[in-house]
Amino acid sequence: MDVSTGTQDDEPGLPGFPAAPSAASPYRVLARKYRPQTFDDLIGQGAMVRTLANAFAAKRIPQAWMLTGVRGVGKTTTARILARGLNYARSGEPEAGPTITMPGLGLHCQAIMESRHMDVLEMDAASHTGIDDVRGIIDGIRYAPVSARYKVYIVDEVHMLSEKAFNAFLKTLEEPPPHAKFVFATTEIRKVPVTILSRCQRFDLRRVEAETLSAHLARICEAEGVGAEAEALAAITRAAEGSVRDALSLLDQAIAHGAGTVTAASVRDMLGLADRGRIVDLFEAVMRGDIPATFAELRGQYEAGADPSVVLSDLAGFTHLVTRLKLVPEEAGADPTLSEVERSRGAQFAGKLSVRALSRAWQILLKAVPEVQAASRPLAAAEMALVRLAYAADLPTPDEALRQLRSTEAGRGEPPAQPATAPPAPAPTFAQAVGAETATRPALAAAPAPSAQPGPRLARFEDVVALAGERREIALQIALQRDVHLVRFEEGRIEFRLAEGGRQTIANDLARALDAWTGRRWIVALSKDAGAPTLDARAKAATETRHQNAAAHPLVREVLSRFPGAQIVDVREKAQEEAATAEAEILGVEDAAQAEGDDEP
Repeated sequence: MDVSTGTQDDEPGLPGFPAAPSAASPYRVLARKYRPQTFDDLIGQGAMVRTLANAFAAKRIPQAWMLTGVRGVGKTTTARILARGLNYARSGEPEAGPTITMPGLGLHCQAIMESRHMDVLEMDAASHTGIDDVRGIIDGIRYAPVSARYKVYIVDEVHMLSEKAFNAFLKTLEEPPPHAKFVFATTEIRKVPVTILSRCQRFDLRRVEAETLSAHLARICEAEGVGAEAEALAAITRAAEGSVRDALSLLDQAIAHGAGTVTAASVRDMLGLADRGRIVDLFEAVMRGDIPATFAELRGQYEAGADPSVVLSDLAGFTHLVTRLKLVPEEAGADPTLSEVERSRGAQFAGKLSVRALSRAWQILLKAVPEVQAASRPLAAAEMALVRLAYAADLPTPDEALRQLRSTEAGRGEPPAQPATAPPAPAPTFAQAVGAETATRPALAAAPAPSAQPGPRLARFEDVVALAGERREIALQIALQRDVHLVRFEEGRIEFRLAEGGRQTIANDLARALDAWTGRRWIVALSKDAGAPTLDARAKAATETRHQNAAAHPLVREVLSRFPGAQIVDVREKAQEEAATAEAEILGVEDAAQAEGDDEP
């Protein structure tokens, strides 16, 4: 054991035999050197540790635990710490029983941590899958532990056991001897039979949050005396995807790659990543429709060592970030792994791009990434994917295209397909928002521009909510229905009280949206007056009133009394049903008349 760090040597050891002599201490990778030894060392698993602490304190210790989660979050480590806590005892101190508080090494701790204790047996189910391996456990479980308090069986990758092996476990797992405990670990919880799961106390180990993992890497770098940039640690954290072991392995590699210093540039070179700032530049160029700038930026990143599929994946990630900054700005902006460039410029794009454009970009990039990975010429495939994205960035949605077609037909004097109402103008594209030139895209520039149309007239607050739905601003529409207590409404001015917990930026967002939709200036202000109930509350109250009125009807009361358990699910107005029936009958008559006319010679 390394006395200076409190960790174990890498040399294998057998009970009763000294370790093999070594001229120099072997290097221990960071994932093993900083492996947690107590529950206090575990990061990101507070819920599990709290549950185990309460169970041990109350002496409510089950016979088996099932630990599940993605790779590298601490399943096997937790199993060993559990075995240590179950058998923790110190020389010269009274028997205290199982505990999760282990201030120092106990009588059995060293042997358990080195996986050589006779009463703590570890089995890799990936290489011991048959019933004979399980039968060996069943035969030995009858005997009391040699020196420890409990016999602890740790079975890693338990989902690899065969069906017969699982069935052999059932009886022993349900009624084991008092001195036996089982700890199972698996990454494929769905492959474990439910008969096994029902006999275990299950813990789902979470992916470690980015902020916690980044701070953990910073502490390790400080302990190792390694200089590391915050942006480099953020890149490693993103690549690890919540796995502590993956993060430490990448950090080990980054230290070697950078000769003892971890920089953002060295991590990008090591992982084949693109500069985050250049990804933002590429996003701006492609959404602006500037094909030459897009190609130049992509080729520049490729020549710098970035993989084309990774570039598109990062571009999709930034698209997702801009969408989150548009819909949940407070939560998205608090991500510690974001660089200042991503945070500031992403917020700017969020104010200019619509959710429709971002969703379309996400779908194109999501399909392009596997295409580029499978292509024989990845750079060419990536360029063609960006061409699709650039030309689709300013394309209208189907409803906008229909409005443009109707307005064009109206300008030529052709009768409109529907009654002439004032259609809302389409939302400005990103290229229009930033004032960019579209001369690089002649096919789009040649499209006829729609004739100018007056903005819609909004006579009620409900019209504003309906217009938000037509423009597919779903987040804004939901906020207006749920969080707004209307105080005053008139043409060009809205005053309301914001419900508790409502989005604080809704007034500014609504004002900007109405200015763009109607072509007129609107003043949207917050008020301290109580205001009217929200639209959601009024709708729920109206529904409840209809249900109460229906329940009070004698016929409905009679039906409910004769059919116990019956409930009123929906109440419809009779006038609406009659109108729908009449409309259907009229359409049927017209179809019949048309058919007769077609039969005439």
